[in-house]
Amino acid sequence: MRRAEISRKTHETDIRVELDLDGTGVYDNQTGVGFFDHMLDQLSRHALIDMTVRATGDLHIDDHHTVEDVGIALGQALSQAVGDKRGIRRYGACLLPMDDALVRAALDLSGRPYLVWNVAMPTAKIGSFDTELVREFFQALSTHGGITLHVDALHGLNAHHIAEAAFKAVARALRDALETDARVANAVPSTKGAL
Repeated sequence: MRRAEISRKTHETDIRVELDLDGTGVYDNQTGVGFFDHMLDQLSRHALIDMTVRATGDLHIDDHHTVEDVGIALGQALSQAVGDKRGIRRYGACLLPMDDALVRAALDLSGRPYLVWNVAMPTAKIGSFDTELVREFFQALSTHGGITLHVDALHGLNAHHIAEAAFKAVARALRDALETDARVANAVPSTKGAL
């Protein structure tokens, strides 16, 4: 059972995350940040990860702590749920078009966090949401999930489309990487024997 529950409480946020890596993309995400909930829904649906997120945060200051801390908790939950990574494909990649936007994501569930982010947003806001928080989320997810993650926006005019394409591309890459490989179902996908 590749499931996890993580709770994270600080002076800034109170977060609870539940994940099932072998789900069908059922989601129930409530962070108090509407656009971010929409992005988390996309991540769940396109990765086929069942996901429930409950977050309360200091939104009277801004959305930063909530978005970053959800990324931390999701990364921790993902790492816990995948366990020793026995039988997974490990790598995933996706080239995802969304209207004017084209985003490429490639990742390795290596246990070695690293983010390469080549995504320029044409506006500072999507509604009231700070577009710089998209990178902050993926930095936290990568760091706490032990993921080497590369995201490149190859085209894009609309910030909403670029952000959504990034979430969907990462989701599809995660889906591939988390799939079990029947040919090596009992092996860790590394010559080292551990990830």
